[in-house]
Amino acid sequence: MKAEQILLGKRVLIVDDEKDVLELLVNLLEVCRIDAASSFEEAKLLLETHHYDLAILDIMGVNGFELLKIANNRKIPALMLTARALNVESLERSVQEGALYFVPKDEISRIGTYVADVLESIEKNQNPWSRWLKRLGGSFDVIFTGPAWREKRRDLMEKLNKTSW
Repeated sequence: MKAEQILLGKRVLIVDDEKDVLELLVNLLEVCRIDAASSFEEAKLLLETHHYDLAILDIMGVNGFELLKIANNRKIPALMLTARALNVESLERSVQEGALYFVPKDEISRIGTYVADVLESIEKNQNPWSRWLKRLGGSFDVIFTGPAWREKRRDLMEKLNKTSW
């Protein structure tokens, strides 16, 4: 199924402290019904008072991991977005704390594809991380200085490779 068909009409919360990033994400996901927040407090209020099909959470500028806890408590799937926390530890923490995808900001132009991956995986009761590995695994091998990171994090890789979630 095409990403645009999956995204059409979905309610998405986008949280990022960088106004230009927020604006770009809103434009890239224009087929969705979007709420946007640029601070932790604003995002927390929206998460606690609305239901979303998905939340896109910046990690650093808005305390994304605290927002992830709120999203999880409300059963709102979350995709983590980052530039400054682009490391194995943040990926591992994202997985352990219940995020369903981890996207570097330099991949922002393909955000619709990644959001669609998460939504379609949920609909089909599949593991979105297995799609993440197929789409972004090679990029992360480069970012994390080679595929050896996968061997060092066997437990994480086993979880990412599960066929269902």
